Amino acid sequence: MLFNSWTFLIFFPIVFILYWFVVNKSIKMQNAFLAITGFVFYGWWDWRFLLLLLLSLITDFAVGYFLQTTINTAKRKLLIIFSLAFNIGLLVVFKYYNFFAQSLQNIFSVFGLKVDFVTVNIILPVGISFYTFQSLSYTIQVYRKKMEATKDFIAYAAYISFFPQLIAGPIEKATQFLPKFFEKRIFNYTQATSGVKLILWGYFKKVVIADTCAAYVNDIFNNYTHYKGFILIIGAVYFAFQIYCDFSGYTDIARGLAKLLGFELMLNFNYPYFAKNIREFWHRWHISLSTWFRDYLFVPLGGSKKTINKTAINILIVFLVSGLWHGANATFICWGLLHALYYLPSVYIKRKEQTYSRLINTLNIFITFALVTFAWIFFRANTITDAFHYINRMFHWNGIQFPGKTSAFFLILFLLMIDWVGRNNENALTGFVNKFPSVRYAMYLILAVFILANFYQQQSFIYFQF
Repeated sequence: MLFNSWTFLIFFPIVFILYWFVVNKSIKMQNAFLAITGFVFYGWWDWRFLLLLLLSLITDFAVGYFLQTTINTAKRKLLIIFSLAFNIGLLVVFKYYNFFAQSLQNIFSVFGLKVDFVTVNIILPVGISFYTFQSLSYTIQVYRKKMEATKDFIAYAAYISFFPQLIAGPIEKATQFLPKFFEKRIFNYTQATSGVKLILWGYFKKVVIADTCAAYVNDIFNNYTHYKGFILIIGAVYFAFQIYCDFSGYTDIARGLAKLLGFELMLNFNYPYFAKNIREFWHRWHISLSTWFRDYLFVPLGGSKKTINKTAINILIVFLVSGLWHGANATFICWGLLHALYYLPSVYIKRKEQTYSRLINTLNIFITFALVTFAWIFFRANTITDAFHYINRMFHWNGIQFPGKTSAFFLILFLLMIDWVGRNNENALTGFVNKFPSVRYAMYLILAVFILANFYQQQSFIYFQF
C-alpha cells in the first residue's frame, strides 16, 4: 500500500479512529491492532510477501527467546550465527542470487570456461532489506546482552510490522524502539500537530517535487544519447533532488504517522545537501542505515581502534556493503566505492575543528553537493557502461538549456529556501512558519493544493525497491 494512494488515505483514518477510540483499553490490544494493521498494509502488495515477513518475525523471536534462556557461550554463538545466516540468506536468495550467479558466470568466461548457473525469476519482496535489518538489530542486541529478549510475541510483532516505517525505515534499533510498545500511549495534541506538519511537508516533497523531477530524470537518463552538456548535468542534479525528496519525504510521512499513533521515530535525514564535507554528509543522510552499519559492521570489524590502514579498509568494506545493500547491480557497488574514495582522505588527513568564513562554508557545500551528485549518476544509471557514457556526454558542451519546462527548477529553489530557513528544526516547514508566522496558514493551504493537484500520479517510492 502506497502512502501516496487514495487507498491509504482511506486506510489511515480508519486505523487512527479504531486505535484511539476502540482498542485503547489496553496496551496489548493496541499492539495487537498495530500488528494486524501492519500485516494488512504489507500484504496489500502481495499476500505471499506477508508469509515471508511472518517467517522472519517468528524465527528471530524464537532466536531471541533461546538466546535469553541459554547460558552456554557456544550455543549462543550458534544461535546468533543462525539468525545472521537466516536473514542474510533471505536477502541473498531474493535479492542477490541472480546477480552473483551472473557475476560468477562472467568471471569464468574470462578464463575461457563456460559455466551456466541456473537463474530464477523471483519477485523482490518490498522492504525486505529494511525489516530484516530491524529484526537483526533485535537478535544482535539480545546476543550482546544489551537488552532482554521479550516474551510478548504480540509486542514484538507490532515492533517489526509497524506500518509507518515497515517498508523504507527508519531502521529502528530494538533497544530504543521495542520498549515503546510496552509504554502506555496517550494522545498528545502537540505531538499530533507536529506529526500533521511532517506529513504535509513529506507529501509535498514526494508528490510535488520528487515526482515532478522524476519525469525529467527518467527521460534524460533513459535517452541520454539524445542529450549532452548542460541538460545531462541538470538531469543529474534533478535526480539528486528527486531521490532526496522521495526518500526524506517518505521518512517525514512515516515519522508524522508514528506521532499520530503516539510514537517517535528517529530522525533519518538532517538536511544532507547542506553538508560541508562527505563525512558530514553521511552523518546527515539515511542516518538509521549509517548507524546500523557503524554498530553492526564497522565496530565489529575493529572500527577505528587499530591502525589507520585497517580503519581505512573497514570504511571501504562498509561503503561497498552499503552499495550492495541498495541493490544487486554493479552500479550500486561503484556508487559505494566512490563514496569510500571521497571519505578516505578524512581518515588520513586529520584536520582540527575550525570556523570558516561564510564564503568558504558555502563553497564547501557546493563542492560536497557536486561530489554527491556525480556519484548519483552511477546510482541512477542502468549499467556501469551507461554511467560512463552519460558522464562523457556531459562534457560535450552545447550551451545552457533546460529540459522542458522549468517547474522542477523552481520547485527545487523553493525546497532549498524552506530547508535553509528551517534547518535548525527537525521539520523545515515548522521552522519556516515559526520564523514567518504571518504566512503560516497560507503556506499550509498552498502546499495542500499542490499536493492534491499532483496526487493522481501515485508513483512508487524509490527506496521500496531496496
